[in-house]
Amino acid sequence: MNQAKFPGETAFYRGKVRDVYSIHNRILVMVASNRISAFDVVLPKPIPYKGQVLNQIAAYMLDQTKSICPNWLLATPAPTVSIGKLCIPFKIEMVVRGNLVGHAWRTYQQGKVICGVVMPEGLKENDFFPTPIITPSTKAAAGHDEDISQEEIIKQSLATPEEWEILKNYTFALFEKGKELAQKQGLILADTKYEFGKLDGKIVLMDEIHTPDSSRYFFSDGFEERQTRGERQLQLSKEFVREWLITNDFMGKTGQSVPEMTDEWIETISKRYIQLYEKLIGAPFIREELSELEMIEKTNEALSKLI
Repeated sequence: MNQAKFPGETAFYRGKVRDVYSIHNRILVMVASNRISAFDVVLPKPIPYKGQVLNQIAAYMLDQTKSICPNWLLATPAPTVSIGKLCIPFKIEMVVRGNLVGHAWRTYQQGKVICGVVMPEGLKENDFFPTPIITPSTKAAAGHDEDISQEEIIKQSLATPEEWEILKNYTFALFEKGKELAQKQGLILADTKYEFGKLDGKIVLMDEIHTPDSSRYFFSDGFEERQTRGERQLQLSKEFVREWLITNDFMGKTGQSVPEMTDEWIETISKRYIQLYEKLIGAPFIREELSELEMIEKTNEALSKLI
């Protein structure tokens, strides 16, 4: 959609997949678009209902975890809109991994250390770590995020030692809750990331959590058998989009071109996102069609009660 306008708007930021509005410098309106990104590149065509899927999964997961860690969310007045408290963000992402997959597996093949964490010998791709590990990354304003160690985070004053302990404890506790919620749906939460900020001196959880854009899930049924046979694990994530891009020689590198996204492929991606929602939440996905004007009206009504 085009940039909306809200009363009291003091700033606007367009991210890879969301539009973020600051209201009176104390409230955020976050609009989840249908844009899709991979390898830190926004792909050229939108995916129907993707924004609604991610926004509603995030709202559900934030509600399920609010007893563990306070979070930013105040209201979800429209299918693609979340309103929350404006926080001062930590410039790091708390990536937590229960299984050796993705970036961790690629790193493991080159060496056994990631973000200063020594990974155990003798693991296969997708194996469980003996205990989950945290592999933080810096939040890049543009381009790729970079791995960073706990020591470098403190050295660069991205968090104090006391803040790091709180971030670490929240991350492990949220991950345990995420694994519990996933297990109820026949899933394994393999890895995910959390973003935190400060509000009135307290650390709070920000952004989306446990969505297929920020997390990777395996299907529990048959997991051990597939590991034993050395077969690929069935995933519930947007990894299928990345795999399609890699197959078509695109990994976001200079000089590479995004392959053509046909209408059929866009419809396939949309259906996969809806499937992700229904499997994660355990309820049917209800497609909601709101015009931009209706979305703005509902958001303004909610804002009037919060400001």
